[in-house]
Amino acid sequence: MVPPVVHPSADVAPDVRVGRGTQVWHRAQVREGAVLGDECIVGRDAYIDAGVRVGDRVKIQNGALLYAGTVVESGVFIGPGAILTNDRFPRAIMLDGALARSGDWALEGVRLNHGCSVGAGAVIVAGAQIGRFATVGAGAVVTHSVPDHALVVGNPARSIGWVCACGGPLVDAPNGAPEGGPQRVPEGDADGAPGGALEGAGDGSLMWCPRDGSRYEVRDGRCRAWAEVSR
Repeated sequence: MVPPVVHPSADVAPDVRVGRGTQVWHRAQVREGAVLGDECIVGRDAYIDAGVRVGDRVKIQNGALLYAGTVVESGVFIGPGAILTNDRFPRAIMLDGALARSGDWALEGVRLNHGCSVGAGAVIVAGAQIGRFATVGAGAVVTHSVPDHALVVGNPARSIGWVCACGGPLVDAPNGAPEGGPQRVPEGDADGAPGGALEGAGDGSLMWCPRDGSRYEVRDGRCRAWAEVSR
C-alpha cells in the first residue's frame, strides 16, 4: 500500500480522508469532512472546501478552488485557477442588513463526471454538471450543464464540437473511420478551436478520433462511443 504524501505547509483538517498514493502539495487547504480518493494530486495553493468529495486519480492543479457541494468523479482533470462555485444568487447580507451566514442561502454544488477536463481559469457556475469525458476550455464560464464528450468554450460557454475519451477532437466520418488506425491529430485553427471539431453536428452523425481511431455517434444531442451504440 502506497501511503499518501501531505506537504508540511498544507492545511489538511484532521478528519479528511486521504486515499492511498494521493499527494497534497504546498499550501493547499483541504477542509473538514472532505474525501480524496486514491492516487490524486492536489497542487500548490488549491482549496478544497468542507465536505467536497473527490474520486480516484483526479488531478487538481495549482490554485484551483472547489467549494462546498462539489462532487468530482474519478479520472477528472481540473486546471490551474479553475473555480467551482456553489451559490447562484450570492449576497453578503440579508434583506434586513444582517450578515448572511451558513444556512441563509441555498447551496448548489457542481458535479464533474468521470474523465472530464476543466481548463485553466474556467468558472463552473453553481448547479452545473460537466458530462463524462467532456472538455471545458481555458477561461470558459459554464452556466449550464454540459453533455458527455462535449467541447465548450467562451463566456458564456458554448459547444463547438465533441471530444474523444482520450481528449482529442472528433471529426466527421460519414463513411466510417478511415482504415489504418490513428492518424495525425488536426491542429488548432486561427481562433484556437481544435481542427475538425464540428459545431452542432447533425442528428445521426458518425464521428471518429484521429488520435486513437475510436468511433462515436451523435444523436439527439448526445455523443456516445460506437461500442455503446452497438449494444
